[in-house]
Amino acid sequence: MGVIEPGATIGARPRRRTGAVLWILATLLMVASAVYQRLTGPTHPRRGSVTVAGDTLRYSLLRSGDTSEPARVVLPDPGPAVRGTLHYRRYPDDGPFTAVPLERRAAADGNGELTATLPAEPAAGKVEYWIELATPDGVARVPAADGGGDDTVVLRYKDPVPLHFLLPHVLVMFLAVLIGLRAGLGALVSPRRMRRDAWLALGGMTLGGLVLGPIVQKFAFGAYWTGFPFGSDLTDNKVLIMWLVWVAACLWLGPRRRERERPLSRPLVVAASVVMIVVYLIPHSLRGSQLDYGRLDAVEDPKDAIETGR
Repeated sequence: MGVIEPGATIGARPRRRTGAVLWILATLLMVASAVYQRLTGPTHPRRGSVTVAGDTLRYSLLRSGDTSEPARVVLPDPGPAVRGTLHYRRYPDDGPFTAVPLERRAAADGNGELTATLPAEPAAGKVEYWIELATPDGVARVPAADGGGDDTVVLRYKDPVPLHFLLPHVLVMFLAVLIGLRAGLGALVSPRRMRRDAWLALGGMTLGGLVLGPIVQKFAFGAYWTGFPFGSDLTDNKVLIMWLVWVAACLWLGPRRRERERPLSRPLVVAASVVMIVVYLIPHSLRGSQLDYGRLDAVEDPKDAIETGR
């Protein structure tokens, strides 16, 4: 019967504690960056509040819709004394806005709502809109016109994406970011599994970002890849930069553990993790696909009129 060395058991516990702490930190960083990216992205609902008849009316206005159905704009009902009108037009366009009255309906939660629909557009088509509320105290605008150039809401349409492609894409990318951050934190304080985590992160980014990502984009906007060298789509380009940085770090590390670690191995993994965080601080779908309405009548397929980087 073998004898367990006391030092081995005692040394393993601190390593396990350190590993658990690093996983917790990596998870917190991943969640924080994902939430920030989501909340700051151009497809996240426009949230705000407006004072109507002395009450504060909080709203959430759509900025993303599917081409399969009209987009429904909804406001909480401020009362029967208030009438609303939805004003919209294609974006970008200097023409007049179309006005549609808001209808008063009962909401699923038992409260009332004012609602109207925006017409469905082809993939990457955009509509800008705003709402006028006629109240006993005057006219209120949603969102408020503050002179800052952000007094309308811009909604972009996309074709529906099957969940069996969309969900794996999102999950794999989150896992890749989680493991990549764990690799970077490990490189700082405990590099025992740094190489394995780095390669796992690279594999996740390859599958999620360069395989499933283009498939999702093909369904949504009709093109697999609109980044360099074919276009200037910011989302594609930032994924490419992140992937290349991790490729460089993993190639430097090598596929197998060496007796002596190569110089700069740990700084390279830390740098790759920092690049990953910076990439995820850039809002998703920023400077993405946009339909050129001026070319729409000259092409058979509306997807041929889609431009990127706008």
